[in-house]
Amino acid sequence: MPSTKRRTKTPVKPRLSLQGILRGIRLFATDVDGVLTDAGMYYSESGDELKKFNTHDGMGIKLLQKAGIVTAIITQESTKIVMRRAQKLTIPEVHQGAYDKLSVLKDLIARHGITMDQVAYIGDDVNDLQALSAVGFSASPADGMPPVLNTVRYVCRKNGGEGAVREVADLILAAQQPR
Repeated sequence: MPSTKRRTKTPVKPRLSLQGILRGIRLFATDVDGVLTDAGMYYSESGDELKKFNTHDGMGIKLLQKAGIVTAIITQESTKIVMRRAQKLTIPEVHQGAYDKLSVLKDLIARHGITMDQVAYIGDDVNDLQALSAVGFSASPADGMPPVLNTVRYVCRKNGGEGAVREVADLILAAQQPR
């Protein structure tokens, strides 16, 4: 005998277009090594650690800030170099030694009164997967690791340290231009 219970449909959240998602971004977060840098680790003869940052990426971050978007660095590394770069770009949210990047993002959205759907995150390796899977817009440089490339919403044309962050910043800014 067939059941007389009526099935109720669970409301499905409408899937926003890429432009719709980008239009709603209020926080931009990035990993460092392999995203803001080329993933190289450079050491001088005297033992100094060096990293190469891309000036275009820096300008992309400044343009996002000018548009009122909160910017953040979330990295497992803890170096003075990263802090120096963040200070130069006046990035207000710098989280080094972050082994649980998703927890950092959850704290950020709570403090800034936004939702995960309003977060853009760019990462390149497996330690970014949880964060990338949770945000409204996820991206990877072209040379990100395969599991990341298979997870993100957008794969950049540029490699890490070669303008990938600027590419994502330009996408967000273009979507948020008044019509």
